Amino acid sequence: MDVWYNLEKRTDKSAVSGAIRLQISVEIKGEEKVAPYHVQYSCLHENLFHYLCEHQQDPGLVKLPDVKGDNSWKVYLEEPAQEIINEFAMRYGVESIYQAMTHFSCLSAKYMCPGVPAAMSTLLANINAYYAHTTATIAVSASDRFAASNFGKEKFVKLLDQLHNSLRIDLSVYRNTYPSTDYTRLKDLKSTVDLLTSITFFRLKVQELSSPPRASTIVKDCVKACMKTTYQFLFDNCYELYQREFLRCESPGAPTTAPNSKDSVEFWDQLIVLIVSVIEEDKTCYTSVLNQFPQELNVGHLSASILWNLFSQDLKFVLEEHEQEMLCRNTDYMNLHFKVNELYFKYAAHVPPYKGQIPEYTKWFEQFVMKWLSENEDVSIEYTKSAFERDKKDKFQKASEHALFSCSVTDIFTQLNQCFVVVKRLDRSYPEVFQNYVRKFSQTIQKVLLKYAELVIVDFDNYTSSHGIACIMLNNIQQLRVQLEKLFEVMGGDELDHEAAGTLTSIQQKLNVHLDDLCFRLASSLIPQIRECVVELSQLLSRVSGQGLNQVGFLPPAQRASVQLDADAILQPLMDFLHGSLVLTAQLCEKTVLKRFLKELWKIVITCLEQTVLLPTLANDKQVGIGDVSRVLLKNVTEMPSRVSMTLGSQGDRLPSQGKDTPTNEILLNMSPKQCAVLDLALDTIKQYFHAQGGGLRKVYLEKSRELQSLRYALSLYTQTTDTLIRTFVATQTCQALNRDGAAPGEEESFGDLSIQVDLFTHPGTGEHKVTIKVVAANNIRWKTPAMIRPFVEVNLIGPHLNDKKRQFTTKTKSNTLSPKFNETFQFILSNESEPACYELHICTKDYCFARDDLLIGVCVLPLREVAQCGSCACFLPLAAGVHLDDTGLTILRILSQRTNDEVAKEFSKLKSDCRRSEVVIDSSDSQ
Repeated sequence: MDVWYNLEKRTDKSAVSGAIRLQISVEIKGEEKVAPYHVQYSCLHENLFHYLCEHQQDPGLVKLPDVKGDNSWKVYLEEPAQEIINEFAMRYGVESIYQAMTHFSCLSAKYMCPGVPAAMSTLLANINAYYAHTTATIAVSASDRFAASNFGKEKFVKLLDQLHNSLRIDLSVYRNTYPSTDYTRLKDLKSTVDLLTSITFFRLKVQELSSPPRASTIVKDCVKACMKTTYQFLFDNCYELYQREFLRCESPGAPTTAPNSKDSVEFWDQLIVLIVSVIEEDKTCYTSVLNQFPQELNVGHLSASILWNLFSQDLKFVLEEHEQEMLCRNTDYMNLHFKVNELYFKYAAHVPPYKGQIPEYTKWFEQFVMKWLSENEDVSIEYTKSAFERDKKDKFQKASEHALFSCSVTDIFTQLNQCFVVVKRLDRSYPEVFQNYVRKFSQTIQKVLLKYAELVIVDFDNYTSSHGIACIMLNNIQQLRVQLEKLFEVMGGDELDHEAAGTLTSIQQKLNVHLDDLCFRLASSLIPQIRECVVELSQLLSRVSGQGLNQVGFLPPAQRASVQLDADAILQPLMDFLHGSLVLTAQLCEKTVLKRFLKELWKIVITCLEQTVLLPTLANDKQVGIGDVSRVLLKNVTEMPSRVSMTLGSQGDRLPSQGKDTPTNEILLNMSPKQCAVLDLALDTIKQYFHAQGGGLRKVYLEKSRELQSLRYALSLYTQTTDTLIRTFVATQTCQALNRDGAAPGEEESFGDLSIQVDLFTHPGTGEHKVTIKVVAANNIRWKTPAMIRPFVEVNLIGPHLNDKKRQFTTKTKSNTLSPKFNETFQFILSNESEPACYELHICTKDYCFARDDLLIGVCVLPLREVAQCGSCACFLPLAAGVHLDDTGLTILRILSQRTNDEVAKEFSKLKSDCRRSEVVIDSSDSQ
């Protein structure tokens, strides 16, 4: 009999320890062929264990004894079996550690039974303690003590290795082996990990292996393997699992075929649902069970990380295929994007290795999102058209009792806000990608709002006669601006992408322009009535009589009261009309719209006053031929040449002209100082009305408006002398050349050129100035006439203090030549009251005609200020069709044209209004 005996100390001073191996040969009669006692014990223990497992209420299961205490691990079987093995061990010297190792071997065959892993873990832990927990006085190592085991070193190590492999296999499919719905199996899962930990400890401390695999690493690898297997199973059986787990109550008529993973987004939707269910199961069930290594293993995090990694790889591959051919609707891709987004941020974004990383899937969906935004843009535009048509059909009913705009604006921005909610849900991890989305959406906003504005603009003129509807349409445009500002804030405000913010700013500016234009069109619809009122005002003003007055600000109180009464009297028709119109407008329009409308109405009223009362000659500037200019000006009719660009300011050219039936017989042509004072005071009254005690336009705007400044400037010119007006004209009109199209001429637009020499001399004693002009020749005159041409040059001096001086010289005519040579010299004498810079030479080249007016070939102007700098000048001056005047020059011309009793004024008006006849203009080939 070969037996190991452990040598135990009798006292603390004993030096004997360890174990001795004895080979004892005992010959007992009748027992020569009996197996050794340890082998007999093993057979006894194993047979009792298996007998008890098979002969019980639940055959095949292990019934563990229910005992407690420090030595409970030594109770292996229930009574009387436990008493039998204990008696045998005591009689035949079987060690307690041998009993434990034998029972551990028995349990290893039943390790899958409930409760067994916990019992095995406890047994192995005590076996480890027996061999590894030695005292300082014992010199024998744990591995040597284990080698001296009667159970057999190789046998127990092989047992542990087999058990270890079996446990790893089971853990690699822990979801099947230990289902989350079975609480008992979950306890066994926890005990299984404890058992793996004990095996690792045994290898490290008892076998004294240098670097055995760590339990945490083994468990983690097993969990990873289970995750990969689970994902592949979900991917391969997605449709069936989804139907079984989530559609148990599905109707019988539902489709039974699985969607193709390459052609249908539905597959990925279902797969995401299954993945989420697995991750949730790991988080709620298995994480709390497999918690022995909190610093190294979190099953929920590991599950989310691995499943997301596998899912994202497959998804990327499929989306790359779909980019080549759109196999699904854009909305399907958007829904998938949101589900992927939710999956990532809810489960994967906060776990390693994705924590703090930018997800790549955002770029995979960029193309699909941009296509959806493009499709949404088309849908939004069609929706805008439908909303406007509904509004139009309902005659632009107010959206609510207190709203001043119609329902279409609310519908449009409800739709746009819903679209932005979708955009806002998109992942912002890649700022450049999200900026592309915002930029595209801002372009959608631009197209939608400008389309709506276009629809309003197209139909607006049809509703100007219905003042209430027109006001609601104006309010709609204003509400677009208000809602756009709110949407801008929702989209990020000042933090919004620069390009997208620029687009929204551009929309705001364009809507601002459209609103101003619509307000002008609504105000312009009142022009006929305003003109009638202004004509009546002019007629009343013409009946005002009285002595000359100073400026209104310097009038005595009595005279000012008289003038105020006259001003109120002439304003009565206009103010009655304005009050009736504005009271209704103030009730129907939003405050911002009302102020814009007031601005346009203010411009129209002031411009009409200027055109009709002060300067009536511009009332119909598109109906008179260019050759009739001098005639109409001298006759004080209400027409001006279309070739002369004579505008009244920013709004003068936007006002429709007076019709032929407009009564003009009593329009005032030249006002007295009192009439000017009455009109000036009337302007203050109109200004106060539009200010409306702060409820209307600001006083600063009214005072600085170009229209009022122009009118008051013209009014101030009425009281100035002819010399003063001409001096102002020469000082302000620096470029008077004009071709047939109303622009400064180049070489191709001139009708020839004139060669002259001008010398300026100032007498040192008297200070008088002498201007000597030599007309040398005219070159390449462009002229076509059926008769013989007889050109000559007319030199006119324009300036102040010329009433008693020679103002005009004429050369001799030259017959039948387009390049006549004159070589004639003339002298003008200027008084010392003004500098030469206050004068100009107005030179006309004409065709002499017998018994009728000479025809103008071309005109050129030479300001003497240019000659005064050097004292002498020889130059070629191009011949233009006429002169170009700015607002100041035009106003002076109109005023002087009304002074029919002033010869200087009449000559000035004729010179500046005379133009080359359009019927004699020819092209360059005819002039050869």
